[in-house]
Amino acid sequence: MEPNIETKKPPYLMIGILFVGAFVAFLNNSLLNVALPSIMVDLGIDDYSTVQWLATGYMLVSGILIPASAYLLTRFTNRSLYITAMAVFTLGTAVAAFAPNFAILLTGRMVQAVGSSVMGPLLMNVMLVSFPRAQRGTAMGIFGLVMITAPAIGPTLSGYIVQNYDWRLLFEMILPLAIISLVLSIWKLQNVMPQNKEANLDYLSVVLSSLGFGGLLYGFSSASADGWTDTWVLTTLIVGTISLVAFIIRQLKMSEPLLDLRAYKHPMFALASIIAMVNAVAMFSGMILTPAYVQSVRGISPLDSGLLMLPGAIIMGVMSPITGRLFDKFGPRAIAVIGLVITAVSTYMLANLQLDTPYMTIVFIYSLRMLGMALVMMPIMTNGLNQLPTRLNPHGTAINNTAQQVSGSIGTAILVTIMNSVASTEAANLLAGVDPATITEATSAAVMQQSLLSGIQFAFYVSLAMNLIALVLAFFVKRVDTSIEAVRKIEEEG
Repeated sequence: MEPNIETKKPPYLMIGILFVGAFVAFLNNSLLNVALPSIMVDLGIDDYSTVQWLATGYMLVSGILIPASAYLLTRFTNRSLYITAMAVFTLGTAVAAFAPNFAILLTGRMVQAVGSSVMGPLLMNVMLVSFPRAQRGTAMGIFGLVMITAPAIGPTLSGYIVQNYDWRLLFEMILPLAIISLVLSIWKLQNVMPQNKEANLDYLSVVLSSLGFGGLLYGFSSASADGWTDTWVLTTLIVGTISLVAFIIRQLKMSEPLLDLRAYKHPMFALASIIAMVNAVAMFSGMILTPAYVQSVRGISPLDSGLLMLPGAIIMGVMSPITGRLFDKFGPRAIAVIGLVITAVSTYMLANLQLDTPYMTIVFIYSLRMLGMALVMMPIMTNGLNQLPTRLNPHGTAINNTAQQVSGSIGTAILVTIMNSVASTEAANLLAGVDPATITEATSAAVMQQSLLSGIQFAFYVSLAMNLIALVLAFFVKRVDTSIEAVRKIEEEG
């Protein structure tokens, strides 16, 4: 039997403490993107690729450490792990808030990433062991409120603060929340997860994981800016691919792997993982392509661009707990199919944006797309995790988090590359046969505007094709039996 006992009341106070920590960690993930130009000016940085490391480096550290979270969650108590992670995150936040130069700011940001990388998997695993499988939909829906809403409101909040205050406030407002969560965790946190003190850390797996996921994340995130033929981009992608293949082979041969990929032998988990990865590509790419259209094509300010995306973030946050309840009642397939149809329709509408599309129409389309994604993510993920035995929960959550982060990075890089390629081709076609001497600044600006619009439209069509693949896969999703007999069988076979 799974360790969760039906008659025990879930530790709501402890879950609330973990929610605060996870919220600030997820919020922190997307908070700096809009603020990078202001940081460049304030700290005297000339190269945008340098300041971009505040975002790229954070993502890299998280991507490298998340696969190891399965071992950490198995080896250490959830209380000691959370207190350590939150203490490290708080330290990094304080360093970044008072950093006198870029080097110290980047150091603080990396320390933040070390602490935050374990918070999402930790909260998700506490939720999994605290609620019976039949009630996990509602619980995971509430988790989705944090996981989805926090990073979604980051750009809007950042845009407002940067426009009206100093960028350091982005760290200063997180610091007291982190301190409060740390103090409460020391005072009230309990141990609810099973612990294996005999678990061993395979250092070669850690090295291969770091090189594999780190290389791919860095390579794909840099490719959209530096180009796919850049020597360093190609080197990191090749090293990452080789290391990842070696990592996978090693994990499948080990009796106690760092990341137990045998979770994929459970069909509903495997199917959920694939759909979630495609959905991550659609979500992350939408967060890049939509601002590109709004700011670069339409000339709308960063703050108004962030406000445009805010209703969608609110809708996702509101819908996540509702979706969880719907999952518990109706199962995953119907909800996911409806969500993917909505996502497909709204993606098609984004692919047909024009130079004169009204602002509120863009808000509506983007919000509709976020509604569709909210209906897909938590039900599919929860159904997949329900098929895993309890011992594989840490590995399942680590796999999901890693797969979504890597696929989101890869998908975004590919779609941005497609956008740039189509835009370049369109610009060349528009200027074909035109005497360069007759081209004015106004003409050049109009050509750039139209060509970039064409690139964004094509990229959204590619995103639509991927979305339709996920829609087809959703019809094969079956609800996992969560009866007591079925759960006992899952545990015995696992």
